[in-house]
Amino acid sequence: MGDVKIPRPDASTDQLRIGRLTKAHGLKGALKVELYTDDPDKRFPPGAAFTLQVPTTSAWHGKTLTLVELRWYNGQPVAFFEGVADRVGAESLVKAILWIDRDPAEEPEDNAWYDFQLVGLRAMRDGEEVGVVTRIDHFPAQDLLTIRIGDRDVLVPFVAAIVPTVDVAAGTIVLTPPAGLLEELPEANLAAASEESPQPSEDVPSKDALAEVTTIEVTTTEDAPAEDAPVAERGEP
Repeated sequence: MGDVKIPRPDASTDQLRIGRLTKAHGLKGALKVELYTDDPDKRFPPGAAFTLQVPTTSAWHGKTLTLVELRWYNGQPVAFFEGVADRVGAESLVKAILWIDRDPAEEPEDNAWYDFQLVGLRAMRDGEEVGVVTRIDHFPAQDLLTIRIGDRDVLVPFVAAIVPTVDVAAGTIVLTPPAGLLEELPEANLAAASEESPQPSEDVPSKDALAEVTTIEVTTTEDAPAEDAPVAERGEP
């Protein structure tokens, strides 16, 4: 069975990803929440309305969800929503990602950027443009930039060693990639390149696996270094 695509709001829009519904809690429609914010009181007040990122096959696709209350049980945030009255309803929302509209006055912290600020930036290498950032995906270990190079997409770890400079005003990022990341190496050089390049984290797919990624299951990071996950935080070595 193929992966179910989970469409999300366009990264060029001013929406913030602030949480994920992880598990039904009890029998009255409550759900445990994985928070992507340092300020849950601000992001989860009663009456807050969330845009949902769910599969197109979900009954919740295209709908919004309104919060009744966010409670804490044993240090775990648990949310109650309008129209979700029992466990069956709650289970239909498991893995849904919650989005809200961004306040235009808000800015991310140092060394962090909103996704919409990065999408469209020109990727520069040795002073020459090699591609354009088209997407940002958020993994537990680090964020990944999708860069369109010619007729193919290349996934680049968003870490300072590979992306040392982000200049939103100039519309560019600077890349210093290891050999073979942006281009195919001759087979004779593959072994040497793999020995010289740092090994990827277990949480980050291999290069072959990355080439096949079209969707991402709903796990993310968030807003300035820790808040509102359409914010990409550049990792350090």
